Amino acid sequence: MDNSIKDALAATIAGFQQGALVQADDISAKEIFEQLTTVFESEEAFMDKVAMLDKCIDDFPKFDPIREYLFDLLMINFFAADALQLEEDYLESEEWEAIEDQTIDRGTEMLNLLLYIKECKEEGLDPDLDDYLKEFLLVEDDEFQDEHAIYEDIIANQILIDAPYSEIARVQHTLNVQSEIKEWFYPIVSFFASPAYKAEDFSEYLSSAPNKALDAATLASLLAYYHGTDRFNHSFFNL
Repeated sequence: MDNSIKDALAATIAGFQQGALVQADDISAKEIFEQLTTVFESEEAFMDKVAMLDKCIDDFPKFDPIREYLFDLLMINFFAADALQLEEDYLESEEWEAIEDQTIDRGTEMLNLLLYIKECKEEGLDPDLDDYLKEFLLVEDDEFQDEHAIYEDIIANQILIDAPYSEIARVQHTLNVQSEIKEWFYPIVSFFASPAYKAEDFSEYLSSAPNKALDAATLASLLAYYHGTDRFNHSFFNL
């Protein structure tokens, strides 16, 4: 299991607790983290791991709201670790195509951002919203207009990366309920507004968060995956 993904896994669970105002030393958080670590590190086939992840969350139902965020991390772990043990062209195989078909309704838009962060780390680049939209998601290319439609509200509000968290949250509230990116607007824009991160930033972020539990879990996951938890002495990263 990639260490940065393990950091992100812990941060997702702890961030969710922080946002949901659950006691940080709740034993169930430590238990689900340990069980999920075992799932991520197992040598089972990917779909078996998915079933194991779902069983783990079913056993700890209070964490069900972050089920799909945890699936995103499982997928990233596959790309970062498991796929390295497979044939070079595995991701072009019929087997992987079948897995994509089975999981087409799983995960969230955060998977794209995790993949982008992975690429930034590999290439030694700093995350940048304009780069993410134009060079990674290719929203300006005719072939990727589906992505443009999904991210249209973020494209139109890129100026918010220079705004306080309260303003980012205010704009999210004004988005059409049919917006495909509304649920992730606040954490995505907030991440690019402050990818360097200082401990006090998270408290300010959480105070304005429209959905405190999920928004906390999401940003904690992104920051931990990008930086690693060793950089921070902040309680929400610790289980």
